[in-house]
Amino acid sequence: MKNALKSKVVVITGASSGIGEAMAKVYAAMGAKVVLGARSEDKLKALADKITSDGGEAAYCATDVTVAEDCKRLIETAVETFGGIDVLICNAGISMRAIFDDVELSVLHRLMDVNFWGTVYCAKYALPYLQASKGSLVGISSVAGLHGLPGRTGYSASKYAMTGLLETIRVENIKKGLHVMVACPGFTASNVRFSALVADGSQQGSTPREEGKMMTPEQVAHIVARGIAKRKRLCLMEAEGRATHFVKKFAPAFLDKMFYWVMSKEPDSPFK
Repeated sequence: MKNALKSKVVVITGASSGIGEAMAKVYAAMGAKVVLGARSEDKLKALADKITSDGGEAAYCATDVTVAEDCKRLIETAVETFGGIDVLICNAGISMRAIFDDVELSVLHRLMDVNFWGTVYCAKYALPYLQASKGSLVGISSVAGLHGLPGRTGYSASKYAMTGLLETIRVENIKKGLHVMVACPGFTASNVRFSALVADGSQQGSTPREEGKMMTPEQVAHIVARGIAKRKRLCLMEAEGRATHFVKKFAPAFLDKMFYWVMSKEPDSPFK
């Protein structure tokens, strides 16, 4: 997989930390020309400077994915700097932790704005370039996008919406050679969990899950690269995801009970 992304122009949203930052570093080391989008221009500049000082190629554009015009500028940056786009990875996202009984509607709107509409905007503006290159459109979803995850109401909803969007784009582009992949990491050791929103819209500030038992962002980055190289439709990354995908086909009611049991065991679970 070392040459999977060599010389490819790869646009990554949510690139200033976590999975997005790991992708930027890993793919630049593979020889990709990475274009970084996130809200923090200072963090993006520092990351791009590090990549170029290590011999890689990088550009960046401060991007709030909830703003369509920002997403357009990110795509334009890629095209103006490197001449086109081979891969768009819609990675920017936020999480939440609250049951539907308690969550404020503004929290659900925020989840959809970032996770779903951020994907819509970037995909819309990048699509002509991806069609021209017969490239890859990738959405970083979640196991929560395979089956409803209790206590993560808006998160699951937004990831299901992302999947529906991407699958439809795939079907519409069957004759155009566009590759579309939905990637589903399990729980990953990144700061997305610390900034997860609780019922009133504030950040939870800590995670109830053990860091040492989670995937690392670098592992996710490598698995996604392999999925792109193989032009996979669905990229499942660990036993939980594969089991969820399999069991849902044959015993969805059992899967409901298992999800409820597992998530109710979290410290300070919002339900019991």
